[in-house]
Amino acid sequence: MILTSLAVYYDRLSQEPEPAVPLSGFSRQKIHFALHIDADGKLAEPPVFDLRQTEGKKTAPQELVVPEAVKRSVGVAANFLWDNTGYVLGADDKGKPERTAKTFEAFKARCHEIGDGLDDAGMAAVLSFLDAWNPADAPDLPGWEEMVKGCNLVFRLAGGGLGYVHERPAVRQAWLDHLAGASRERRGMCLVTGQDAPIARLHPSIKGVRDAQSSGAALVSYNQESFTSYGKEQSYNAPVGEPAVFAYTTALNHLLRKGSRQRVQIGDATTVFWTERASEVEGLLGFLFDPTADDGTEDAVRRFLEAVRDGKKPRDDPEELQSGFFILGLAPNAARLSVRFWHVDTVAGVCAAVGRHFADLAMDRAFDNEPEFPGLWQLLREIAAQGELKNVNPALAGALMRSILTDAPYPASLPRAVITRIRADQTVNYPRAAMLKAYLVRNRQKEVSVSLDPNCTDVGYRLGRLFAVLEKAQQEAIPGANTTIRDRYYGSASATPAAVFPQLMRLAQHHIEKAEYGGVSDRRIEEILETVQTFPKHLSLDEQGMFAIGYYHQRRENYKKTAKTKGED
Repeated sequence: MILTSLAVYYDRLSQEPEPAVPLSGFSRQKIHFALHIDADGKLAEPPVFDLRQTEGKKTAPQELVVPEAVKRSVGVAANFLWDNTGYVLGADDKGKPERTAKTFEAFKARCHEIGDGLDDAGMAAVLSFLDAWNPADAPDLPGWEEMVKGCNLVFRLAGGGLGYVHERPAVRQAWLDHLAGASRERRGMCLVTGQDAPIARLHPSIKGVRDAQSSGAALVSYNQESFTSYGKEQSYNAPVGEPAVFAYTTALNHLLRKGSRQRVQIGDATTVFWTERASEVEGLLGFLFDPTADDGTEDAVRRFLEAVRDGKKPRDDPEELQSGFFILGLAPNAARLSVRFWHVDTVAGVCAAVGRHFADLAMDRAFDNEPEFPGLWQLLREIAAQGELKNVNPALAGALMRSILTDAPYPASLPRAVITRIRADQTVNYPRAAMLKAYLVRNRQKEVSVSLDPNCTDVGYRLGRLFAVLEKAQQEAIPGANTTIRDRYYGSASATPAAVFPQLMRLAQHHIEKAEYGGVSDRRIEEILETVQTFPKHLSLDEQGMFAIGYYHQRRENYKKTAKTKGED
């Protein structure tokens, strides 16, 4: 199902007027430098073009469409007309001169195998260069110190325009002819297409999954004798035709590319998502997870999120709304990738689920600059130790994401994680209060308002309001105090009210007497305690959540009305 969906996605991309993915037989690779040669195969002036681009203080290679990369394991296997310096120039910094000599010979043989007899000046120049090149001259090339660090090279013909040799029409056709005529070890029925096709022995590597091997990792791979089934070795255990293998790996690498708005990091899982048909939602959903990215679509994102939160259809096209929506989470597993989760829905279903999440999360903000639609990472940061994303529990992050996208109950560990962080730093802010509200609304079917609810009789909510009023009375009586009752008593007040509130009430009377407008606090305390018969010995986890929400609501109300306080007395 996963491979089929990715192959269909590739077909969709490849049929666009300006395809975002390379066609069959080619791949998009990082290229650092181009060797500049003349028609006789000699280095021209300048001998090397630096193709790297500056990104901030760093340089990054260009991504060029080149002949499809070979799958390497331990042996020597050369690409066609592009590769690293060990293959192209016969020199590298790996300290294995014998192997490097073999890689250079393999690259030269590969180019001769495909390019011999080809009537093309660029191909002839490359072959002449390789036949005459002395690897010992490589250190004399300008920029060699940078080039030797695993950089990939291509060829450019002097006077041949701005293109590269591998892009010349005759060379491209020679490469495709070579692929079509290459011997195939086995043919069979492709599990993806159901058609007879040459079966791929090895699948190309997938790059872009965080913490996986930098050279790429395999999604489909068999390399142990215990994996052999009915005499089938390696990927013949899962027979997938080479066209389908190219399609799914190209599509997945496209989704995982740097800067993709369809890739997000959720815990230890690198997550990608795509739609069956072209849809605006495909690009906008990334803001659910990372709303800080600025690509000029803020207004469109806001309209989309407002629509789904209010239960409206973000699009009017019924076919688009009923088209498939796919979400794939991948995690590193040595040289392979493991599928952490796989979710299939419709565009309408995902939009509805996201909308209900933001409706459950809705809460009046303490400050106007706080996000109305907090992203997943903004929420997770609030429950991570020291606010560091690296301290986020991967299991909780993944479970929370699945809850958002599938409209399932939020993780049972969410309220405890929020309350633990509140106790650690005595801070009840907007994102934390919103998460507690969302959990209670969805998981406990409680009615929790987005702002202060004076009529709510929940004991936890009332005591949270009371604590906020007592804190305000102290601040009015002792302006500029270094510590408040929140710093010393919040944790115990929210868990064991009977042990703390009598003492706080006695202390509050002294504060009210000293405060210039103590009567206001006195009336609020009386109003809050109207439905509280006694202070409970213990509050459950849900009641502690309501305590935090009540505290947040009342505290926000206190400061909102600060300017009106004099007029109330």
